[in-house]
Amino acid sequence: MSVRQTPLTCHGHTRPVVHLAFSGVSESGYFVISACKDGKPMLRQGDTGDWIGTFEGHKGAVWGVALNHDGSKAATAAADFSAKIWDALNGTEVCTLQHNHIVKSVAFNPGGNLLVTGSNEKIIRIFDLQRPDADPVKMTGHESNLRHVAFYGEKYIVSCSDDKTLRLWDTTSAQEIRRLDFPSIVNDIEVNTVNRTLSICYGTMVAFWNLDNLTQIKEIVMPTQIHSASLKPDKSMYVAGGEDFKIYKYDYDTGAELEAFKGHFGPVHCVRFSPDAELYASGSEDGTLRLWQTNVGKNYGLWKCVQGGPPTNGKVIDPNDV
Repeated sequence: MSVRQTPLTCHGHTRPVVHLAFSGVSESGYFVISACKDGKPMLRQGDTGDWIGTFEGHKGAVWGVALNHDGSKAATAAADFSAKIWDALNGTEVCTLQHNHIVKSVAFNPGGNLLVTGSNEKIIRIFDLQRPDADPVKMTGHESNLRHVAFYGEKYIVSCSDDKTLRLWDTTSAQEIRRLDFPSIVNDIEVNTVNRTLSICYGTMVAFWNLDNLTQIKEIVMPTQIHSASLKPDKSMYVAGGEDFKIYKYDYDTGAELEAFKGHFGPVHCVRFSPDAELYASGSEDGTLRLWQTNVGKNYGLWKCVQGGPPTNGKVIDPNDV
């Protein structure tokens, strides 16, 4: 008997969920943070989706979020021309990093002492979080709004922009060292340091590139325009979502579709595997975050598979009910 995928639905946002990020695994498990156009990013327990808290302070849509490895610090990028650092343990704001235009993306370095931001100024900034008032290092070259920025190790940063390029930067020299041109805007990038692979979405394509030499490994044509994709660290599969509301699971080696789930009621803007790869999370235009089991039927988190019956799961707390 096949067991049906039963996603956990996390309510609480009032506008589209446009980005999400996981922490690494710590003594307290792991965490997930969601960015929303309602301006109120939310922190949740990663394996259950249970609401922990909401970071309140931005005066515009939040476009990007990040957590450091142990989940003790959060970063947010917003339309109010600022990025903020938060203490994720008590929810207080640590500092505001002022910009001159909408901030679209934030990312911590692996050590957690630096933050990179990408904005509609077409500028990439690197802030030293031990000296947040100091002038950031600036890197220029993109010709349109930044979409995403991410560290690859401590030495490199990967960025993509509405100028239809992906660029690799050296953090030491603050110089561009590689540029890749695409036929359409790159909607999403994922830097996977475990398997040294870069996942790229553009148009209806999901492509995978070797991070060490920036050569293409493969690309797959998907059934719809794709906004986000995430590769499982063991490279057995990847998940993707886009315009047709579905979450797709594909075999990485063969490029064959394994499953397609329609749980969201709007386009899917973001999808990521959890750090233990036992689940993946998706955020949508419908204002929800959903958690999906990688191996359906396995007892994990709130998923309890009853022998001879359908899987059961507990209620995910809506912060509005607290």
